[in-house]
Amino acid sequence: MNRSYSRDTVEKSRHIPVLVDEVIDNLNCLRGGIYVDSTLGEGGHAQRILEVILPGGLLIGIDQDGEAIRRAKENLKKYKENLLTFERAFSEIGTILESLRIKEVDGILFDLGLSSLQLQDATRGFSFQKDGPLDMRMSESTRLTAGYLLNTLSFDELVAILYKYGEERWAKRIVRRVVESRRKGPVETTFQLVEIIKRAIPRSAWPRRIHVATRTFQALRIAVNDELMVLERTLPQAAGFLKKGGRICVISYHSLEDRIVKNFFREYRKQGLKAVFPKPVTPTREELQINPRCRSAKLRAGEMDPLHL
Repeated sequence: MNRSYSRDTVEKSRHIPVLVDEVIDNLNCLRGGIYVDSTLGEGGHAQRILEVILPGGLLIGIDQDGEAIRRAKENLKKYKENLLTFERAFSEIGTILESLRIKEVDGILFDLGLSSLQLQDATRGFSFQKDGPLDMRMSESTRLTAGYLLNTLSFDELVAILYKYGEERWAKRIVRRVVESRRKGPVETTFQLVEIIKRAIPRSAWPRRIHVATRTFQALRIAVNDELMVLERTLPQAAGFLKKGGRICVISYHSLEDRIVKNFFREYRKQGLKAVFPKPVTPTREELQINPRCRSAKLRAGEMDPLHL
């Protein structure tokens, strides 16, 4: 198979879709089929899906990030006759399909990672490498921000968030520093938080493969957007729209997400959803060289058994 990544691709585009060839293969995209990209982003995966399912196919793109929807529409404008976009949370996939009077689809994709667009926009507060407000909301309609959590929750509540959603073993030390800092004034920016984390964790204990602030930022983002609960509720709902032989693909980026996805495939086996492969697919060495951000990506895929009653 010819790989989709090249250095030219990197130079021409800020956003590189993760595991795109593997997604196309395991969604089993068919010409004329109906597919859902539940995390549309800037449309990287969507473009490849559309290229395969045309003519006659339909792709439904969902994203709660309004700017992502605008970018995707621009990037995919030549496919507009075969693309429907919705600025909604992917938890509303059932409502969206019902509104379109679509009872079943051929495939559904969830890519649970942050987009380059979100990481590069400092005002969104997702990146510990850019100074900006501690926002971290996936959707502007959400009121809760990371800054609000940091400045209002109790010591025990913040520790629980960092342990549960970031698996951060230095949670108590980090939160103690946060509480000390906010006595002097609110913790308002990403760089403020990064400095607090750096002071809290002994230099000798900083992780080698990831930034020292990664786990704390992950935990706050998950808490702000209630990501794990939403994912747990949505996967069974989405699978209920798969036709016999239809596929669902999920790309996760940390162990908490992957655990939910793995358990979902195991539990939904009774409803006829069988895993396409026993272990998750991970990026190739070639892809990692071109897009180091995808190093933690894991793809799991399931198929609705055509023989299931």
